[in-house]
Amino acid sequence: MTVIRGERRAAVLSFAVAGLVLSLFPVGYLHVVAVGELSPLSHTISDYIFVANGSGLLAVTALSLAAASVGLLVVLVRSGLPRRGPVSWLLGLWAVGLTVATVFPTDPTGSPASFSGLVHRYAGAVMFTSLPLAGWLISRRFIRSTPVRRFSVAAGITAVAFMVSHVSLTYDGQVLLGLFERILFALLYGLLFALAAAVSREVSR
Repeated sequence: MTVIRGERRAAVLSFAVAGLVLSLFPVGYLHVVAVGELSPLSHTISDYIFVANGSGLLAVTALSLAAASVGLLVVLVRSGLPRRGPVSWLLGLWAVGLTVATVFPTDPTGSPASFSGLVHRYAGAVMFTSLPLAGWLISRRFIRSTPVRRFSVAAGITAVAFMVSHVSLTYDGQVLLGLFERILFALLYGLLFALAAAVSREVSR
């Protein structure tokens, strides 16, 4: 029975890692095709919905990332993480935030805020806060992993910088929203891959 459970956890973990890898391709493609159209310094990743086929491709990225995160949560719970503890809630909020931000797209840069744009913005605030906190708690209370802890701290600091960049932090007249968000996403991906590696070690024991 223990062997079967271990195999199931390994299968779910493989699904999660595949989802993480898959989520990188659509957004990477959009970065390439939108060169000269959107600035990676001032435009957020959400702005790629205004590029040809951008809405669908971003949806694939966000939903693959959400599914992968749920997969990691399932493996963590099956490895002993409390189902109703703060970490489970935080990881759940991260996945829900990604989904909500997909359903409610952002507004075009410079346009008045719409209901959809406001929901998108607050969903982003929730998800960018939740995942670093979840990673930090996991590294402190459940899986002792230095990479997970370091990525969590770095992502938390960058999340604050990203939120501050909405009202300041400019360069050559450009608000640096896009720059800080891309750094933040790179750190969050690093955190998720580091978490997957740490969970893999636990599963293989």
